[in-house]
Amino acid sequence: MKANNQPPPEGGDGKPFRGRHVFRSALSLALLTLVIAADPAQASIFKGETLDKVANALSWVVLVLVPVAGVIAFWLVHILPEKIAEKRKHPQAKAIQTLCLLSLFFGGILWPLAWLWAYTKPVLYKMAYGTDTVEPDHGKQPAPATSAVDPVEVQLLRAKVRELEAKLAGKAAGQGGQV
Repeated sequence: MKANNQPPPEGGDGKPFRGRHVFRSALSLALLTLVIAADPAQASIFKGETLDKVANALSWVVLVLVPVAGVIAFWLVHILPEKIAEKRKHPQAKAIQTLCLLSLFFGGILWPLAWLWAYTKPVLYKMAYGTDTVEPDHGKQPAPATSAVDPVEVQLLRAKVRELEAKLAGKAAGQGGQV
């Protein structure tokens, strides 16, 4: 290997250039001055009594409001399969609703099953009833009973009943009183 025989760089006066050392020394001195002159750090913008009041308010929020919000969020997530089943007009929506309710009491372990069930198509239901959707029962008022009776139709039905009774009575008399 070849040794480096070049002389060190020189400044304008012929002496070796020591600019790096001067720069490092100046930078170190500047950083030391900044550290010494810096104000102590504050952990909070509040001081004294204000800090105590803010801490008390924050503790009430954490101890009361966060658990209430957590329970509400847990409940809203657990009724999602029920809402999905109603929206998709699932024929087994009531069973999915029951599974969601059970999931609330069992800590959410049944919830994935309810979620999957809400998104499935009921194949056997379609084979049996010809459709895989039903209209939900809630929110609909039952139709009022119609009291409009056609008197002509009633007379025709009564005449038909009399005719059938007469046939039956004639048949019974011809067989010796047995029907």
